[in-house]
Amino acid sequence: MKLKTVVFALAAIGVMGAAQAAEPIVIKFSHVVADDTPKGKGALKFKELAEKYTNGAVKVEVYPNSTLYKDKEELEALQLGAVQIIAPSLAKFGPLGVRQFEVFDLPYIFDGYEDLHKVTYGPVGKKLLAALEPKGIKGLAYWDNGFKVFSANKPLRKPEDFKGLKMRIQSSKVLEAQMRALGALPQVMAFSEVYQALQTGVVDGTENPPSNLYTQKMHEVQKYVTLSNHGYLGYAVIANKRFWDGLPDTIRTQLEKAMKEATEYVNDIAKEENEKALEAVRKAGTSEIIELTPEEKLALKKALIPVHEEMAPRIGKKVIEMVYEGTGFDPKKLR
Repeated sequence: MKLKTVVFALAAIGVMGAAQAAEPIVIKFSHVVADDTPKGKGALKFKELAEKYTNGAVKVEVYPNSTLYKDKEELEALQLGAVQIIAPSLAKFGPLGVRQFEVFDLPYIFDGYEDLHKVTYGPVGKKLLAALEPKGIKGLAYWDNGFKVFSANKPLRKPEDFKGLKMRIQSSKVLEAQMRALGALPQVMAFSEVYQALQTGVVDGTENPPSNLYTQKMHEVQKYVTLSNHGYLGYAVIANKRFWDGLPDTIRTQLEKAMKEATEYVNDIAKEENEKALEAVRKAGTSEIIELTPEEKLALKKALIPVHEEMAPRIGKKVIEMVYEGTGFDPKKLR
């Protein structure tokens, strides 16, 4: 009888142990935009693939729209281990002292996605991600959003049209310099606060890829949208390094596969999503869409390219030159 009791007890312990072993590894993936943006869809695609490839050994919880943390909070939350993965815009790393990423903020440094991907899929991109590791951050991938357009309650065609406007930007010294170069007054503000600030006149305008402009309904409170495509907005998908390195090798390999496929998915849909969003803005009829003439675009470029040289001491001249070399861009042609 006693033996049976011992056997049953051991069996019960075994069942409990198996149940505990079956507890999934939870990954909290926090971000600040809507589910129906390229980044939002990418996070959901990663969740789908991660849970599939690990056969449920990993559970990914996605928190969009700043439901957990705002722009300024999420990096600290990641470093503290409160979340495991985030996808901040590339403008966010300056406060960490990793200023090389601000090269992505330089106006007109990329002439479209082909030039951009030479960097993000190449050795320069890998080198930049590696610079995050001393900060306790593991860089996993670059996700595209798209190229930015200007919006305001007045037409923006020429550099002088920006003079005196309060323009919302992300926290970035490069973007501050960009707006100053146009004579505007840069206003740093959390993404989640922008719609209300535009609605109430706290700021006059902003810059966003069309997908962000549309999904956050900014077009409802902006009379004009200028198709400047002056700058790139993308994201670095990053993980808490201690968490990532502490995963079992097989799990990490499966998550790397899921991230690779999610990245391909995001970067494939980003351009299309922005085109759809721009068409939706046109149909809404709340904003007039301004298409720049070649002469107007050249004037904007000439006003903004000096920002590259101004920011070289901050970003690193060698980093900027590596990007120039990777894309074939020659700023001298615009001076």
